[in-house]
Amino acid sequence: MLSVGDSCRELGVVSVQRNSLPMPAVGPNTSALIPSLDAESSAWIVRLRGDSPDREQALSDLHALLLRATRFELRRRTAGQPHLRGGDREDIAHQSADDALLAILAKLDDYRGESRFTTWAYKFALLEAAVNVRQRAWQRREIPLDADHWALIADRTSTPDGVAESRELINALGNAIDQSLTPHQRAVLVAITLNDVPIDVLAQRLNSTRGALYKTLHDARRKLRAHLRERNLDIHAVRQSE
Repeated sequence: MLSVGDSCRELGVVSVQRNSLPMPAVGPNTSALIPSLDAESSAWIVRLRGDSPDREQALSDLHALLLRATRFELRRRTAGQPHLRGGDREDIAHQSADDALLAILAKLDDYRGESRFTTWAYKFALLEAAVNVRQRAWQRREIPLDADHWALIADRTSTPDGVAESRELINALGNAIDQSLTPHQRAVLVAITLNDVPIDVLAQRLNSTRGALYKTLHDARRKLRAHLRERNLDIHAVRQSE
């Protein structure tokens, strides 16, 4: 359970169809734009471009590489999750590889050769695997969106003065959440900062996007900080008392 200081810090106070894959814009020769690009990375870029006669094979080769990466990441992440059976892990691995392939093709023109192409591509696979594991872990769980347990935040202050000040801040934050935020802002803030719901999981459940939820979270935190300032409450003092 979060301490007062932790809470304040948090407040800031599916298979891919090959014919449906995006076609990267055909532009100047990539190796000419990036002089330091190694031959293997340059070959990947050329093969993946929309006008390449070898594009279908390149897509298959890249997907196989991404699938190896997602399988590795899933074995690492699910070692302590016996509820994920072998078949479930394989489904997540394929979905993650599909998602990573789409993301790579959409951002192909952003590749600048700062690392080998395969290293750059691996990062997409690892990210998608992590996202899909979190989503599967929360798939059958209820996402708490209310602030009913706000008053139960553990008080870890060690001095009587600190306890009193912490309780004052808790009450003020609870009132601010109830009075200053819209229902949507309140739901997003509570889910992410108090109940540790991953933002990508919440975005999927609310049919939203990570960017939209980050904006909502930013606006909610700004309102809470303004609410506390109006009441002359010093969050920094509470942090130092812990």
